[in-house]
Amino acid sequence: MKTDEKIITARNLVKKFGHFVANDHLNFDVYRGEVFGFLGANGAGKTTAIRILCGLSEPTSGEIMVAGFDAHTQRDLIKKNIGYMSQKFSLYDDLTVSENIRFYAGIYEISAKEIRSRTDDLLKRLGFEHAKNKLIRDIPLGWKQKLAFSIAIFHRPQIVFLDEPTGGVDPITRRQFWDLIYEAAQGGITVFVTTHYMDEAEYCDRVSIMVEGRIAALDTPDNLKKSFNVANMDEVFRKLARNIE
Repeated sequence: MKTDEKIITARNLVKKFGHFVANDHLNFDVYRGEVFGFLGANGAGKTTAIRILCGLSEPTSGEIMVAGFDAHTQRDLIKKNIGYMSQKFSLYDDLTVSENIRFYAGIYEISAKEIRSRTDDLLKRLGFEHAKNKLIRDIPLGWKQKLAFSIAIFHRPQIVFLDEPTGGVDPITRRQFWDLIYEAAQGGITVFVTTHYMDEAEYCDRVSIMVEGRIAALDTPDNLKKSFNVANMDEVFRKLARNIE
């Protein structure tokens, strides 16, 4: 459930690679329990910013706090307090469902007893009890997606970063995946998601759209559509990306 507590704060976030400015003075806040969409065309600077917010890259300058930790000096602590899921799911095909859960839970130093208890609860909630000993390579794509998301938040992080998590799956499975996102947000986990599907932007509490390294727009989907006098988020994105007035 969204609260007024800021879980991510970025003030004048700059990332340079030599003379190239990938992120040009980004300013935004993200709140606890919020579903925050981070959109932009390829090359707009999304991935660079996400790497900084995940503690994988140091910003060139700016004040950036993630889950209460400084992105300049406390990157290891940031990593321990977030979850991450990529489009490729990050699961090991040659491990079973339960082995993947144990492996990732062990990284976050969850006790063996707690892992067993949480694993049983997770598999029951997802209806995966019958698949616990199946290799990941042998389960359907939609199942992999749901499992990967559940593993990404298994250690109960404050924030989970989802990098185009629904690529390549059918619309029904995408909708089911968003039900899991809403459930996590209701539980107080902030969901920071990138997507190429503009209909998914409509599901977010607020949306940021990057163009050429800068945040060109940031607001609720409804307010953005009203501001640009268009019917959907796809048209908002096209206007910004093409500099159409």
